[in-house]
Amino acid sequence: MTVNTQPVAERPDRRIFGLPVVEQAQIPPELRSLVARVHDLIDAVANTEVDGDTLAEAAATVEAITGELNVARRQIGTMVQRDLQSGDHEYGTITNIVAGDTNPAAPPLVLERTSRGLRGEVTLNTVYQGPPGLVHGGWIAALLDQAVGSASVIETAPGLTARLEVEYHRPTPLFTPLEITSWVERVEGRKVFVSGQIRAHGKVTATANGIMVHVEVPADDPPDPAPS
Repeated sequence: MTVNTQPVAERPDRRIFGLPVVEQAQIPPELRSLVARVHDLIDAVANTEVDGDTLAEAAATVEAITGELNVARRQIGTMVQRDLQSGDHEYGTITNIVAGDTNPAAPPLVLERTSRGLRGEVTLNTVYQGPPGLVHGGWIAALLDQAVGSASVIETAPGLTARLEVEYHRPTPLFTPLEITSWVERVEGRKVFVSGQIRAHGKVTATANGIMVHVEVPADDPPDPAPS
């Protein structure tokens, strides 16, 4: 059962925390295209067996491009506001390793609201490999952490992971659509009890139970004292 204790309209704007917020629509399509190309590049580099000359030329090219891109960098902690199909808004760091819009290393995991919680699908390649042909256990935990954390945010308020217990039921395969679901079990004060699971071919491969703890919204700065 999902417990919603805080209406969407009452959730604090992330600007309250002193962090810049970028709306998804504000991310340039050229940047999205670059992120996708670099995502493919990571996979290509991880699996290539080309000759040394080709590797050296590629390394020099990437080094030059990296220098050009690094002349203007975002502030650490920059957030992105994502508009869900349900009409809700989800916030996350724009470089999040699991779901970051501008992080080429992210799968990325895109979650949408359902009647019970959140649901998403993702297919992982060998960049996320642990045992041969299987997803690394650390990435399984990361996907579940992201999913249950997002469920807590959507259903209640922003929080941080206080505890996450992951049970691995069977190997999770690469190159297979993975269904990831998450939901809120109950809320006790600042603690949000959450659960999630991963399915492949309709079978549960991993489950998670955790506790998220609400982050206190900073109080408004007191007014400056009147001059004497």
